[in-house]
Amino acid sequence: MIDRIQPGARMSGAVKYNGIVWLAGQVGEGATVAEQTQDCLNQIDALLAEAGSSKEKILQTIIWLSDMADFAEMNGVWDGWVAKGHAPARATGEAKLAAPKYKVEIIVTAAC
Repeated sequence: MIDRIQPGARMSGAVKYNGIVWLAGQVGEGATVAEQTQDCLNQIDALLAEAGSSKEKILQTIIWLSDMADFAEMNGVWDGWVAKGHAPARATGEAKLAAPKYKVEIIVTAAC
């Protein structure tokens, strides 16, 4: 059975199927990359909990930055958040995000 978490007309916050949960890309509020990254990670924690998972069960993370010059600032927050001994496979790239105010978007796939 497919379980759609926080479903909407355009997309769901997450989709859970067969022991895996795929989160929609999370963007955060804040003036800095660090603030937006922390907000994204807080949202990820909440969605994972709602799906019956946690950051210790993340399989893969894809991070998009609007500017790769912000890589170190984003990693400063990420490194403090990621569960020690449970770092997922990860890719980070640069992309034009949905709105100019967004500096970071994080996409997560996790086991449940």
